[in-house]
Amino acid sequence: MSDVPNDMAEGRAESHGPGPDTPGPAAPGAPRRTGWRRLVPTWRIVVGSGLMIVLLLSGGLVAGYLLVDIPAPNQSAAAQNNVYLYSDGTQIARDGEINRENVTLSQIPKRTQRAVLAAEDRNFYNESAVNLKAMTRAGWKMVTGGGKQSGSTITQQYVKNYYLTQEQTVTRKAKEFFIALKLDNEVSKDEILLGYLNSSYFGRNAYGIQAAAHAYYGKSATELTVPESAYLAALVNAPGAYDTRAHPENKDRALARWNYVLDGMVEQGWLDEGRRDAMKFPEPGPIKPPNALSGQRGYLVEAVKNYIVDNGIVDERRLASGGFRITTTLDRKKQDALVEAVDKRLMKQLSDDRKVDKFVRAGGTSIDPETGEVVAMYGGKDFVQQYVNNATRRDYQVGSTFKPFIFTSAVQNDSTTQSGQAIRSRTIYDGTNKRQVMSDGQPTDYAPANEDDRSYGQIPVTTAMDKSVNSVFAQMGVDVGPQKVKDTAIDLGVPKDTPNMPADGSIALGVATASTLDMAEAYATYARHGMHRDSSLVKKATRGGEVIKLPGREEKRTVPREAADSTTAMLESVVKGGTAVAAQSAGRPAAGKTGTAEEDRAAWFAGYTPELATVISVMGQNPEGGHEPLYGAAGLPRINGGGFPAEIWGAYTADALKGEPVEEFDLETGSDDPGPPTVPPDSGGQTGDTPPGDPTTEPPNTPSDTPEEPSPPEETPPTEEPSGPGIPPTGGLEGGATDGSTGGDPGGANGADGGANGDPGGGAVNGDPGGGTIPMGRRD
Repeated sequence: MSDVPNDMAEGRAESHGPGPDTPGPAAPGAPRRTGWRRLVPTWRIVVGSGLMIVLLLSGGLVAGYLLVDIPAPNQSAAAQNNVYLYSDGTQIARDGEINRENVTLSQIPKRTQRAVLAAEDRNFYNESAVNLKAMTRAGWKMVTGGGKQSGSTITQQYVKNYYLTQEQTVTRKAKEFFIALKLDNEVSKDEILLGYLNSSYFGRNAYGIQAAAHAYYGKSATELTVPESAYLAALVNAPGAYDTRAHPENKDRALARWNYVLDGMVEQGWLDEGRRDAMKFPEPGPIKPPNALSGQRGYLVEAVKNYIVDNGIVDERRLASGGFRITTTLDRKKQDALVEAVDKRLMKQLSDDRKVDKFVRAGGTSIDPETGEVVAMYGGKDFVQQYVNNATRRDYQVGSTFKPFIFTSAVQNDSTTQSGQAIRSRTIYDGTNKRQVMSDGQPTDYAPANEDDRSYGQIPVTTAMDKSVNSVFAQMGVDVGPQKVKDTAIDLGVPKDTPNMPADGSIALGVATASTLDMAEAYATYARHGMHRDSSLVKKATRGGEVIKLPGREEKRTVPREAADSTTAMLESVVKGGTAVAAQSAGRPAAGKTGTAEEDRAAWFAGYTPELATVISVMGQNPEGGHEPLYGAAGLPRINGGGFPAEIWGAYTADALKGEPVEEFDLETGSDDPGPPTVPPDSGGQTGDTPPGDPTTEPPNTPSDTPEEPSPPEETPPTEEPSGPGIPPTGGLEGGATDGSTGGDPGGANGADGGANGDPGGGAVNGDPGGGTIPMGRRD
């Protein structure tokens, strides 16, 4: 180090300084920005850019405010009709006539005004015309595809209702923003509220509070009470869903919204809490559809409209404004065949002289399994007289039509019995009446009764399905696991939100309240060997030159083929010799299952061929909407799934498929091939294809009473619901035609030897061959 001259060291040091071509520091003593720091903008740039953005936004807002004028009112007051077409292009019906009667604010009671404010915008009189935070959130969701969301004040909603359209786009929201600001500066809050009350859609084709008051309560808006006002205010949020007459299954949701409105009035000091607590829900009056929608047309139109709205295809208010041309999936030939089958096989058997016959309702849905398209639907006798669509309602138990889902789940999940045997069609179960269900080898308190309190002893699962033996399927549901059973039902196509479908033991006996549409979609999955496709009611929708985008419905496997086909093989047996022999009238290979709801309030048949999956339900309902038992309907002791529903199904299927090639089921049952029954060690060692002996009948030990009309035979149905998910009586084994023209296994107490009226037969109510009159007991 000491050998290096100082001047050389200094020279080397100087050689590292800036040369004549190298830039020096920005200012004497200022540090240089090196590396990643060069990429970070200075505070001057940040502040300058921020100011520029603010100026641009401000300029844009000012320009938008100046350039956007308040337009003329939209044409919703004179909206076009919507046109609904069959799949071949022929017309079903037109709707869309606007029902509106404008009133002044003085004609709308303060209580009604405040109810609407409590429901939609409690700070209306103290807030700006727009809610920037909510609008930003709604706009972001639209841009990012996060779904539709409202971010509107009453002023904005009025602008949308009266001046713009219901479409959910950024452009429309921007116009709504500027028009709302301008309108808020030019007219009073009272005028805006009045416009909103006169232009809002309340359902039942009613626009405005005056039309809504007449549509729901048959009175003028000036006469509305607080509870009625709160209900109408609740409707604005979801007019279709909250109409408890049209959708009785949604009453809990409607009640929750009604309570929300009343609680808001209390919160704002507009209603005394004591008065509020004493208020009862004001049931709306019956629906009075226009005559143009009489017969089946109204049911079809309403089903299509609900499909469009529920699937987010078009907003309800935009659809109500009209101008749409909708081609449905409904096949005119098949639709006519379904209506004729119901009329001939059921309606013509009813009499005005029997009180119970006035309670009879029917619903049905038919689906093409390959496409998932709904090709026919029966909603009721006449839309003008009976508004609720019996094909889509979800308030009647599906009964034993749920049992196939349990077996499918067992195969799907490789489930075993309590003794460890694989559950397949030949597996032996104990069919003893009121047998305690076992869980983990221990008896439980759950011991459901079989139909008519019959005991069957040791029987294979196929026989249990044929005879709809409750004790077997209650045990199987526990063996598989209730949650797995529920998951399989959903895999097949039953909606996740189906009411009364709990993941507990009661699920096995059909307490779920699905619609015929829901069940037809599930059974269509069987027809497609476990491949599921969402059902559809719309082929094409246009408005002017706009083609409306429809949801994708790709087919996908949701259930293993072996599980689906093993179930189909078992359900073929139900039609060939079980409770559904009446369905043989279809004249082609068929599979299906009968079912009956609690206390004989509904009877079902869910069946399918390779070409069609169709579900029929006959139900009891009084004029007030309450469920009624069908004992004595059509002059029969009771209605069961193997009677009218199976007969309607057979007649419809034969007519709908007339002239088409007969297709066989192409089944791949895998390990569930025919063979000797599998006998669990604790089954008593019974083997062979035939269960031991005929079923026995134990006298029921449940309390009973006698229906007013007609008097039931010998034993009467229980007055109380059975402990656990018991099923009420159904008639025979839910089998046999109502006229006794077909039969199967011996049915009923008198069926083994033909009883009083016929040769041995499977559950016919009366006639040859059919097992005489069957004493009543518990349902299957």
